[in-house]
Amino acid sequence: MVSINPNSKVDEDLVKEKEAAFAEFIQRRGLKTTRQRNTIVSTFFRMKGHISVEELLVEVKKANPRIGYATVYRTLHLLVESGLVEERRFGDGLARYEGHSAVEHHDHMICLECGMISEFYNPRLEALQEKLAEENNFEIYRHRLELYGACKDKEACQARKKQKEARAQGA
Repeated sequence: MVSINPNSKVDEDLVKEKEAAFAEFIQRRGLKTTRQRNTIVSTFFRMKGHISVEELLVEVKKANPRIGYATVYRTLHLLVESGLVEERRFGDGLARYEGHSAVEHHDHMICLECGMISEFYNPRLEALQEKLAEENNFEIYRHRLELYGACKDKEACQARKKQKEARAQGA
């Protein structure tokens, strides 16, 4: 199993590539390119992990305090329509958004205690899925695997949970 590091350095060339792809999508749709949209897109692709509208809004407001929730929300949905971003829901009622990572396909482990989302890729698991599909005369177009449970390191889990609660109260 390969764990995907959310703390890895931002690849500026990849950010520029995604910004250009989004600008092209906007142009094809006949929409305007705006400074606010560009700020949102640039900020999103520099963030790591599974980002909620609220988390993105906090970061975007650092660059431009006049950008509102609705603009961030609409821009995220355009990013999803463009195919550059996926919307994810992990059972807690929040929509989170994820840009395509260096490991294009990956799965998720979600802690129901602290909310931590870990990404992983396991080639044996992928091979097993292909084998099962073949044995059952089935062609897989896509799949999503989400494992729900709890962190084994209870101290670290509780610390993340308290930190998350403190952020929620401060928002």
